[in-house]
Amino acid sequence: MRVVRFVDAIAGVPDEWQRAQWGVLIDDAVCPVVQPPHICFSSGEGIQLSGPPLPLDRVRLLAPVAPTKVVCVGRNYAEHAAEFGNEAPPEPLLFLKPPTTIVGPGASVVYPDISERVDHEGELAVIIGRRCRYVNEADAAGVIFGYTIANDVTARDLQRKDGQWTRGKGFDTFGPVGPWVDTDYDHSGRTLRCSVNGELRQESNTDLMIHSVARIVSYATAFMTLVPGDIIMTGTPAGVGPVQPGDTMVVAIDGLGELSNPVVADSYGS
Repeated sequence: MRVVRFVDAIAGVPDEWQRAQWGVLIDDAVCPVVQPPHICFSSGEGIQLSGPPLPLDRVRLLAPVAPTKVVCVGRNYAEHAAEFGNEAPPEPLLFLKPPTTIVGPGASVVYPDISERVDHEGELAVIIGRRCRYVNEADAAGVIFGYTIANDVTARDLQRKDGQWTRGKGFDTFGPVGPWVDTDYDHSGRTLRCSVNGELRQESNTDLMIHSVARIVSYATAFMTLVPGDIIMTGTPAGVGPVQPGDTMVVAIDGLGELSNPVVADSYGS
C-alpha cells in the first residue's frame, strides 16, 4: 500500500489554505481515506475510503506524513564518514531535525542567505506506525509503518562553524520527504541515488548502512518515545555536495520512486 497526503491541485488557492487529505495510491489514482492510515497501522485493514478516486493530475502530493519529530542518523555509511575525515561511529550517531523542515515532493528548498554552502544528502527514511519505547531489534519491524525517500539538506558551513548540527540541519524546508510511504517495501539491497540537474552525485546500496534499521529503532527508543508518523532518516552515502538556487535535486531509491525538489533563493525581506 502506498500512502500519500495531498491537496487539490486545481483549487486555485495556496496549499496552506487547504486542508491536507490522506489517501492511498491505487492504479495511478488517489483514493481519499477517512483518517491517517498509519493510525490504523495495517496494510489495508481498517482503511475507510471517503470519496471517489482522484486522478494524479488533480492532486498535489505533500509530505506523506506530519511527524512530531524527525530522528536522523549521521555517518551511517563508512565512505560518507571518510569523505569528511571522520571515523564510522560504533553506535548510531543521532540528531533531530525540527518538524518544520519537512516539505513534500516538488516543494522548494530555500537556500538561506546566511549560508555559503548548502548540500544535498539523499537517504532512506523509516516511518513509525505505533507508539513505542524500548523496542528490541528483533521486534523493530512491528513498529514500522513503511518507508519513503528523504533528503537531509544541510548548511555545511554552519554545521562546521557551530560544532553541532541543529542550525545547519534545521532550516525550514531542509527535510524533503516523499512521494509516498510504501507499507510493503523491502528496503534490503536497494540502490540509492541522488542527482543534481541530471548529474549523478550519490550512488550506493542500503545494505552498506553501518547500523541497520532495526538497530537504529532499538537505539532511539531506548531513550525516547516514537509515535505514529515520526520519521527516521537513516543516513546518507558518500558523494554529498553543494547545490545552488536554480538547481533541482532528485533522490531515487529502487522500488520507492523518486523525490524531486528545486532549490530557490531566500526571498525573506524582499
